[in-house]
Amino acid sequence: MTRYALRGLSLAVGLGLWQLLTSLNVDVWLRFSQFPTVTDVAHAFADRLSGPDYWTDLTDSLTRILTGFLLATVLGVATGVLVARSRLAEDLLGPLLEVVRPIPAIALVPVAILLFPSNEQGIVFITFTAAYFPVLVSTRHAVRALTPVWEEAVRTMGGGRWRILGSVVLPGALPGIFGGLSVGIGVSWICVISAEMISGQYGVGYRTWQDYTVVDYPGVFVGMVTIGVLGWLTSTAVELLGRRLTHWLPRTSYIPGGRAPRRVRGATALTPAGPRTKENVPHDQLV
Repeated sequence: MTRYALRGLSLAVGLGLWQLLTSLNVDVWLRFSQFPTVTDVAHAFADRLSGPDYWTDLTDSLTRILTGFLLATVLGVATGVLVARSRLAEDLLGPLLEVVRPIPAIALVPVAILLFPSNEQGIVFITFTAAYFPVLVSTRHAVRALTPVWEEAVRTMGGGRWRILGSVVLPGALPGIFGGLSVGIGVSWICVISAEMISGQYGVGYRTWQDYTVVDYPGVFVGMVTIGVLGWLTSTAVELLGRRLTHWLPRTSYIPGGRAPRRVRGATALTPAGPRTKENVPHDQLV
């Protein structure tokens, strides 16, 4: 409860500082007099919530981000495992992927406009590209970092390639995969909003740009707040799913102030300070 209180306090302090600087029209290098106040944004937010356009924009942006992100998850993990496990795949796909990877996804908007018959498909393509490469790279590194002992153990017990893939490769690489997913969902939001601003019809990014063109600055901040909340919710969902699927990992919560860390579920008991002899090493670690 203390942690949640501190988080709420940090948001309250930020909003209070925003309200104070804008209401007093403070202009000390930074021109806060040009900003709308928190109350102006709140009134604009209430007006938007009562209209149908806000919910249409929200639905369109979420549909685009989820479609592109799910495609990137499936194809990114599959390609990462393939490149990490097969020299032939690495030789065939590696050079092409490494050449395309440094290109920012938003720079592919002209390609998407020329390539796809509709703007909707082009925006989904931009979103997919933004998330695909972080997932691919994290999966590739996670698979290559697996210890060979696990695979050899499965082979010793008669397991084949698919057994190794399902029992060793994918479970062992899950922490790294979800690291890439967390990065990918954030980059996807950046790119989908930018793509909606450039070539979208409806969507949070499109509406935010339209508000800017008509000098509706409270409306612009409504879009910014909406983007921030949606990004936070989706990133939290990915993180919670990752914790759920990797519950077998040992996690220790450290208490500040020099006290000993407390034991949490799945964590191995810590040994006392001193030389690691057979007497003070737990049996499971000794094995």
